[in-house]
Amino acid sequence: MIDEEIPDQGIRLRSPNADEGGAMWSVARDTQTLDLNSSYLYMLLARDFADTCVIAEHEGRIVGFASGYRRPRHPEVVFLWQVGIRPRLQGQGLGKRLIAAFLRQPGADRASMLETTIAPDNEASRALFQSMARELDTDCQISPCFRAEDFPDNGHSAEELFTIGPYRPSALNQLAP
Repeated sequence: MIDEEIPDQGIRLRSPNADEGGAMWSVARDTQTLDLNSSYLYMLLARDFADTCVIAEHEGRIVGFASGYRRPRHPEVVFLWQVGIRPRLQGQGLGKRLIAAFLRQPGADRASMLETTIAPDNEASRALFQSMARELDTDCQISPCFRAEDFPDNGHSAEELFTIGPYRPSALNQLAP
């Protein structure tokens, strides 16, 4: 399990404990941009998917997280579901560090592809993932995934699938620690 320090920011990146799903939910809520799922889902992520989740802790408080899972029918793919960071810490490179730690988690071991979905108007996330593909010295393919009309709730935008890879496991060392 991951346990890393970001000394210049006083932030510790680590695997979540089973009882920290509620704090992950709070971070997602506070971003005011992520799809907010039930608190129960975040509790399950912290308990059952800790090897594919990372939290950022600052002064004993959870200030960010990355969550995802290994695709069961495609074990070479690790899917990054959400990256949430409290607003006061956004724009400081923490998202990239969370994703790098996510890719080094035991649940991502021996994966060679990273997938995520991003709304077409989310320029910051699009740029981040394209930058990560360059750092991993691999491709970033963008393809349709879910159309806006696929979502049962009104007002949800389309989601495009970003596929980064294949990457070499040794390339992960090139990402921010």
